[in-house]
Amino acid sequence: MPPRTLASLAHALSVAPDLDGALVALGEGLAEIDRASHVALLRYDGRREMLSDRLTPSGGEVERSAVETTFDHLPPNVRMSVAAGGQFIDLGEQSEEYARLFRLRAQSEGGWLSLRGIRADGHLAAVIALYEPRKIFGTRASERFAPAVALFELSFLFFNEREAREEAVRTLEDITQRVHGEYVRKLALLEQQLSQARGGADPSQVVAMEREVARATEEARKAARRAQAVEQQVLAAVEQLEKAHVELHRRSESLRQKTRTIYLIDRLLTLDAATEDPQQLVDSLLGLVGDDMQAQRCSLMLVAPDGEHLYLAAARGIAPNVAGGVRVRIGEGVSGRVAQSREPLLVMDVEDAATHPLLRDQYFTTGSFISFPLVYHGELVGVVNLTNRAQRGVFVEEDVERVRLLGLVISLVATRARLGERMVHAFAAR
Repeated sequence: MPPRTLASLAHALSVAPDLDGALVALGEGLAEIDRASHVALLRYDGRREMLSDRLTPSGGEVERSAVETTFDHLPPNVRMSVAAGGQFIDLGEQSEEYARLFRLRAQSEGGWLSLRGIRADGHLAAVIALYEPRKIFGTRASERFAPAVALFELSFLFFNEREAREEAVRTLEDITQRVHGEYVRKLALLEQQLSQARGGADPSQVVAMEREVARATEEARKAARRAQAVEQQVLAAVEQLEKAHVELHRRSESLRQKTRTIYLIDRLLTLDAATEDPQQLVDSLLGLVGDDMQAQRCSLMLVAPDGEHLYLAAARGIAPNVAGGVRVRIGEGVSGRVAQSREPLLVMDVEDAATHPLLRDQYFTTGSFISFPLVYHGELVGVVNLTNRAQRGVFVEEDVERVRLLGLVISLVATRARLGERMVHAFAAR
């Protein structure tokens, strides 16, 4: 799947209000790959071991219909692989038979059916069914569609957990109201009988009825305590689900960032193959890391041919009086010292700068900052500097690792294109 489409799908899934919205986004993602293919979500009822209903995105809406077929209808090897989740399982020549069983829209010239299980809390929760037309040449839609389904799975798990929380709350409320109502009725009946007994005269009957009322009252208190205990258990379960949701959101955000990084790298490599302009290429190299890290101020410095200086090859957000090509001796200034040490520099806060060994007596006022050395096959290529993160964000250790990946791409492209030499000639010719 093209990175641009995958990134847009990740955004659509992140803002989807419910499972239907997420499924519509998945269907639109499939349409960008192969408009003739169909996708459906088969809900699995673990208590009955049945595929209960089918949800099919169509025209911006989701069509629902009952399936009510047992999971055992699938061949044993397919059933085990689908239940394990994580990948599409091809039904091969049995595709049309099972497509009819699941009531999927028919393919005019036959098709291939692939199934992928989605697991929640260690158990099968649903099955993604992909029905694509048969092709002699080209990549199968199931292969290109797999990354999109992986993104959808995160959204499904989120909405599945939300439904579980809501169901738990409804169940607790029903149990509490039912138990309370039952004992209120019993108590009212006993009080009525006691009142009648008191008016009738027999003291022994009155005493017996009073004891029965006291016993019922005690049972009502015990039932209330049991209901309270159930409520506490449900609240604890809801808390665990909320923690799981937070973790799911964190992983989803991490996946979204990685998807964006892949897209930017692909865009850069495409440009590298298409352009011969060194300035356009260095600007794109800087844009790769600057955009991915949301740095409003950044610069790319390359090693000069003399091997003793760095020079400013590209910059964004710096003062207009700082001209391109300005040089810094290796070992001097922040960039020069990072180049000399070949170790990344991370400053999370201005106060950290005063004690950092690489900064020594440098007066540092830019807040959070990353300066990263670019090295390729043991040779210093340059240094990239990032600061002024958008929305007053702070760079952390995890960001340094992301810059490390981007730095490898920058070093590779800059070395292969001999940007260090070509940009010096370009500045000299201006």
